[in-house]
Amino acid sequence: MGTFCSVIKFENLQELKRLCHWGPIIALGVIAICSTMAMIDSVLWYWPLHTTGGSVNFIMLINWTVMILYNYFNAMFVGPGFVPLGWKPDTMYLQYCKVCQAYKAPRSHHCRKCNRCVMKMDHHCPWINNCCGYQNHASFTLFLLLAPLGCIHAAFIFVMTMYTQLYHRLSFGWNTVKIDMSAARRDPLPIVPFGLAAFATTLFALGLALGTTIAVGMLFFIQMKIILRNKTSIESWIEEKAKDRIQYYQLDEVFVFPYDMGSRWRNFKQVFTWSGVPEGDGLEWPVREGCHQYSLTIEQLKQKADKRVRSVRYKVIEDYSGACCPLNKGIKTFFTSPCTEEPRIQLQKGEFILATRGLRYWLYGDKILDDSFIEGVSRIRGWFPRKCVEKCPCDAETDQAPEGEKKNR
Repeated sequence: MGTFCSVIKFENLQELKRLCHWGPIIALGVIAICSTMAMIDSVLWYWPLHTTGGSVNFIMLINWTVMILYNYFNAMFVGPGFVPLGWKPDTMYLQYCKVCQAYKAPRSHHCRKCNRCVMKMDHHCPWINNCCGYQNHASFTLFLLLAPLGCIHAAFIFVMTMYTQLYHRLSFGWNTVKIDMSAARRDPLPIVPFGLAAFATTLFALGLALGTTIAVGMLFFIQMKIILRNKTSIESWIEEKAKDRIQYYQLDEVFVFPYDMGSRWRNFKQVFTWSGVPEGDGLEWPVREGCHQYSLTIEQLKQKADKRVRSVRYKVIEDYSGACCPLNKGIKTFFTSPCTEEPRIQLQKGEFILATRGLRYWLYGDKILDDSFIEGVSRIRGWFPRKCVEKCPCDAETDQAPEGEKKNR
């Protein structure tokens, strides 16, 4: 199949600043270490110049590195695509974004990190320091596929290199060893240094390769699962909340996800194309029979209204600095900090919070700033320790609880 990725285009040099983030620094560091050590060790284990197998092995290593980096930078710099600023179609069903001064197109969501409404937003990925969405979903998924495959190849080379070196250690020592399966074909036999430092570096690279294979491989399977259903991670969560809303109120209705084409192949082609350019314009999408363009948006509006009804008002009884893992709020609060890039909010004693969801030791909600909060005119939202707040008397009499709280009791 032809390339799935469009050519990297820089709108301006400011895009290069995306590299100055812990995510890309770590990701590129892992790629550099595994690729460099795999090439060095492949020379030690399977000499590439005098054998066809060695040449193929070395070329494959270079090929993995090039394809991984190509799709990684595509995902980072091409980006997900954003809803045009000021976009105002003639419809009553869409939500309005006050930050972008535009309506949110179907399947789009506002990203606080990118500070824009992202078309078909899946999630904001810290490893590429960008969102995964409409334009770069294919590149991102291909990166998730190629990285484990390349790491598996590299891990095999690391294991074989260490094995051959340890096999010859007793005969030749740590400082100089005669090596590899193709050595007998060369005259004279090569003497290659492989000391403790080289062995330790190879072992470290092996750990990185195996860890990457497991972690990134799991992400790939998660992505493919939702792609074959023509969903995003956010839309999967919306669908789950739709089922919860219908069950909670015992409604006589069924929510049908509108973008599932009913065929895995048709869903697959919504992301992956021969030209590398995703189908559509990112603003309008084909829908299944019985649904229309705004079926998902209407469900989102229902869920937002429901969230206001089911939210619980809390009063702040302890100040909170907004630290990610506060040391002064208890050991359990410290070690159960939500594993997310969603913000924490500072609290001062006497303030009020509307909590909409929660964990055992943390809550997520909106700080009430003024009477206009209910209309969404002014809000500050994020996570805060449950220990810092207490339920207001007016809400303590009800049986409602923030979403997810009852399940964690």
